[in-house]
Amino acid sequence: MLLNLTQLNAASPAEFVQLLAGTYEHSPWVAEAASAARPFTSLAGLKLALADAVRGAGREQQLTLIRAHPELAGKAMVSQSLTAESSDEQERAGLTHCSPIELARIRQLNADYAAKFGWPFILAVRGPRGLGLNRSEIIASFERRLQSHPELELSECLRNIHRIAEIRLNDKFGQSPTLGNQLWDWAEALAVHSDPGFKEAGELTVTYLTDAHRACAAQLQQWMALDCGFDEVGIDAVGNVVGIYRGLSPNAKRLLTGSHYDTVRRAGKYDGRLGVLLPMLSVRELRASGRRLPFDLEVVAFAEEEGQRYRATFLASSALTGDFDPAWLDELDAEGVSMRAAMQAAGLPAELSPIQALRRDPADYLGFVEVHIEQGPVLNELDLPLGVVTSINGSRRYSGEVIGVAAHAGTTPMDRRRDAAAAVAELILYVEQRAGTHREQVVGTVGMLEVPAGAINVIPGRCRFSLDLRASSDAARDALDADVRAALAVICQRRSLQWQLTPTMAADAAPSDAGWQARWEAAVVALGLPAHHLPSGAGHDAQMLHRLLPQAMLFVRGGNGGISHNPLEQLSNDDAELALRAFQQLLENLAKDMS
Repeated sequence: MLLNLTQLNAASPAEFVQLLAGTYEHSPWVAEAASAARPFTSLAGLKLALADAVRGAGREQQLTLIRAHPELAGKAMVSQSLTAESSDEQERAGLTHCSPIELARIRQLNADYAAKFGWPFILAVRGPRGLGLNRSEIIASFERRLQSHPELELSECLRNIHRIAEIRLNDKFGQSPTLGNQLWDWAEALAVHSDPGFKEAGELTVTYLTDAHRACAAQLQQWMALDCGFDEVGIDAVGNVVGIYRGLSPNAKRLLTGSHYDTVRRAGKYDGRLGVLLPMLSVRELRASGRRLPFDLEVVAFAEEEGQRYRATFLASSALTGDFDPAWLDELDAEGVSMRAAMQAAGLPAELSPIQALRRDPADYLGFVEVHIEQGPVLNELDLPLGVVTSINGSRRYSGEVIGVAAHAGTTPMDRRRDAAAAVAELILYVEQRAGTHREQVVGTVGMLEVPAGAINVIPGRCRFSLDLRASSDAARDALDADVRAALAVICQRRSLQWQLTPTMAADAAPSDAGWQARWEAAVVALGLPAHHLPSGAGHDAQMLHRLLPQAMLFVRGGNGGISHNPLEQLSNDDAELALRAFQQLLENLAKDMS
């Protein structure tokens, strides 16, 4: 018999625990602690209460929960003494059919892991789609996480336990994230297109106007037109895929939404693309139900956001705001191909006039909203699937160089050296200290270091570096910028060195519009979840549209500690479904406001 929230909310504490038996392996105390949070208005709210109960427990109780789980392909599986839930999960992952070599490898990994951490390896083997990971994926996760720090690994084990519990609850309630599955499957299908050299290695890279990029555009265009039922679909002068779903009135204003479909090199599958596929699926659902809204919905799959092929970051959204730089057309890629030539090869006009014609008239639009994977650990650490963005950080980037004197490493006394790399090392520590002690959301990174013609026995005479400074407000960014440049000057003067910084990018902060942020908050709360607020440290297309329209963003939790710009980037079908439901709720609330 399937469970329902009415039954759970009405149960006595003891009955509540019994109804949720098996959700957390041999740990009824989790349900007992969560029962006090009733009544639950959604399954998502129940899942969060159970996770909160674990987070609020002491470390020893958390370790006891972890140790209650069996080893993967361990003695309990062989002796058939697993719980029914664990037995089903390990069988779905094919662990009951390991080859002798696979079984030996997993047993060795179990032993190594237990020796290092003191608890069993925990992995939600039914995976982010719920269908089950294969044995090679399980072994690869095992090997990767064996290298983790104990504190990080403890947290990762607990997050996997919550994912196991989530899937078990779905089974108990007879719930399947059908629309989340569709989003997940679309992301997988789009990821088959990748640039040469990366595709052969099984890696995702899609840069502006390559064959893979154009294949992605064609696939999105096809889905919009045939699968989703947009009224108008086309590819514009910079390669954006644009779909329009008409509202009730021919003169209706439009809500603009979307994100980018290009990627960084060796990317994940959801950065940007989630924010395209999700509103596409919302249109499909509206069309299937025969519904029209009191406004048009315009979905833009932006052709370029990452700046990977040309030095023209946000070129696609810049075209919509009227900020496309004409000089970009003559930019060359690493192969010497100009953007103009790449556009012409892709069948685009490669002329300034049609690009300038893409600028949107703010009078025609209600605003811009974007859904994006968080690309960070905050929601993961709070066990929250969704977060409301308060502001997109402003940033300044530089390429820098410190110049000293290359000299013999053995014959030059320590107090006579003009070591360029040591000065940059000192700067790195200053950036870390200065950003880490600021009250506002401030971050600083030196991500690239190079000692030209360096040798093991030569004092570095030159050191090149990058500098990335970000903050949630322009004032905080500018203060950080001034302090870091002043510190570099002091360091180099004390060490008798020369230095230079060349600006490579500057972007202003983009605070979320209060009204649109409130709409996201209401949409999240309607799902039975708290409206958690957080800034975005990464740049987004919304940052450009902010110049033209009121904007606000919704973040979705990513798996694997929230890592992004990485093949390990992960999104569960359940979180994808919640994000879709939040977007649909935003549309419904907006429709009511306009009726």
